[in-house]
Amino acid sequence: MVKEFISQLPPDKLTPFAKHPYRVQEDAAMDELVESIRVHGILSPLLARPKGESYELVSGHRRRLAAQKLGLSTVPVLVREMTDDEAVILMVDSNLQRENILPSERAKAYKMKMEAIKRQGARTDLTSPKISAKFRSDDEVGQDAGVSGDTIRNYIALTQLVPELQQMVDEKKIALSPAYQLAALTPKEQGLLLETIGSEQTTPSLSQAQRMKKLSQSGELNEDTMLSIMMEQKKPEKNDITLSGEKLRKYFPRSYTPFQIENTIFKLLDAWQKKRQRDQSR
Repeated sequence: MVKEFISQLPPDKLTPFAKHPYRVQEDAAMDELVESIRVHGILSPLLARPKGESYELVSGHRRRLAAQKLGLSTVPVLVREMTDDEAVILMVDSNLQRENILPSERAKAYKMKMEAIKRQGARTDLTSPKISAKFRSDDEVGQDAGVSGDTIRNYIALTQLVPELQQMVDEKKIALSPAYQLAALTPKEQGLLLETIGSEQTTPSLSQAQRMKKLSQSGELNEDTMLSIMMEQKKPEKNDITLSGEKLRKYFPRSYTPFQIENTIFKLLDAWQKKRQRDQSR
């Protein structure tokens, strides 16, 4: 039976969760949360577990900081006894639905939950032994998050990137698809990649990252081969936009020819552009 109770506790008596993967940032969203709590109070209790003389916060790190900023003496807390692995799973799940979670945060959170599930042992709610044998812990994490097991494995691979490359992924300087491939490079090779990115002022495409991974696996990735790949001129992105005739048809009379439809669209766009110019000049 789970032992739990709700209590009013001082924010300073709540210690952050060990190895918490999510960053608590003092940004515009935090300012909004502070203002909301100032006006309405804390509507949902924080979640914590007993830890020595204090309590370890499982969920509610942002609300705790907001309460500290407001100088609140106490906050409502649901205190529940739970194991380390139960706490990890609850901590991860309670935060994954938030918007604007960085790729590196998601990667660390998925990894923590997967490792916790592994320690808990195999699932027992799968009726078929064959299904149960094939149902891996990363698949379970994916099922809970509404994504595939492959997606979970790709994200967890990002934890193998050196911090500088993780930051570049978070800042969208490196896309996720090539980042998954680059995670297979050794730390030394990743360091060499950082130097090459700095000297060439460019980041690898998916194709370039795939070739680097292949060369790394064969022991042929070095300064020369990496530079050769990174110096290649990338194909410019296509700017063509294709509009479905079937979707456009509902906006025009049946008698209109494709030429008449195109001509009308451009006339409307010209009128829209002139209106924008008039609005901007006011």
